[in-house]
Amino acid sequence: MKAIRIHKHGKEDVLQIDDIPEPEPQAGEVKIKIKASSLNHMDLWVRDGIPGIAPLPLILGCDGSGVVVACGESVRHVAIDERVFIHPVLSCGECAACKQGLENHCRYMQLFGEHVNGTHCEYICVPEKNVIKLDESISFEDAAAFPLVFLTAWHMLVYNGKVKKGSRVLVMGGSSGVGSAAIQIAKHHGAFVMTTVGSDEKKQLAVELGADAVIDHYNESISKRVKELTEKQGADIIVEHVGEKVWAECLKALGMSGRLITCGATTGPMISMDLRHLFIKQQQLIGSTMGNLNELRELHALMASKALKPLVGKVFPYGAVREAHQYLADSKHFGKVVLCW
Repeated sequence: MKAIRIHKHGKEDVLQIDDIPEPEPQAGEVKIKIKASSLNHMDLWVRDGIPGIAPLPLILGCDGSGVVVACGESVRHVAIDERVFIHPVLSCGECAACKQGLENHCRYMQLFGEHVNGTHCEYICVPEKNVIKLDESISFEDAAAFPLVFLTAWHMLVYNGKVKKGSRVLVMGGSSGVGSAAIQIAKHHGAFVMTTVGSDEKKQLAVELGADAVIDHYNESISKRVKELTEKQGADIIVEHVGEKVWAECLKALGMSGRLITCGATTGPMISMDLRHLFIKQQQLIGSTMGNLNELRELHALMASKALKPLVGKVFPYGAVREAHQYLADSKHFGKVVLCW
């Protein structure tokens, strides 16, 4: 089968399309013929080289959808020829967090494409618990576009942010996968949604997704605009995944008792801050990673009912994976970059 792998770390030229043997399902596993798999910034970080990932060579990719072609012994709830998509979080199933249904809090949590071989391949075998039957109304491309980013944004806003009707929400980077998902989720809960983008075209797309106000992060002061939009109250919740370049502005934009929730650091991980502002304003800084299976099932139902929609920015054939990586790195996309197989 064809698989997109890295044998060393570096830029787009380290991406290789290798011919490797097809995997066969072990007991409790399901073999899926991948139809679509998406890119995430995680793929760029893993490709460039981050500590703690699996030994190389490694198949990249966290999200994927396709058709079941084989089942291992003891598989009970998935059948051959069913359309499915993959829950990207692997967990031990035995710790206290897992028993509470919070597998993304499991100390042994792993992700496809980072800790184990991922979804950028023709066939993959995954545990049955990571396989969800795909509603007929959802395309394979859309199914590959939403799990990681919508799950991340949902856990940030609903579990950690306690978003509710009337919440003042600032979404950083509204054209990104997490950002475009967060706009929809916040609006679905009745929030007043502000977001940042970098072009007039992206402004219009953010409004179409439900943003009430859009800030040009190149030409406007984010914190000043947020204060103007909220009658000087600031944001109740900030969805942040950009890191160093926007951290100071996020803190200035955060209101009294506000929650700044972060899930990434695309511009760098090192920040500084004045702790006095944090405790005087009784603010909260919350780290958030991924989400759990129950949340993903709820998101799938909302996708099927059209209450939320996956956002595919551009589809590339898998053979153009180097171009797809460059397209994502250049921030040309609005929504997700998807590979078709």
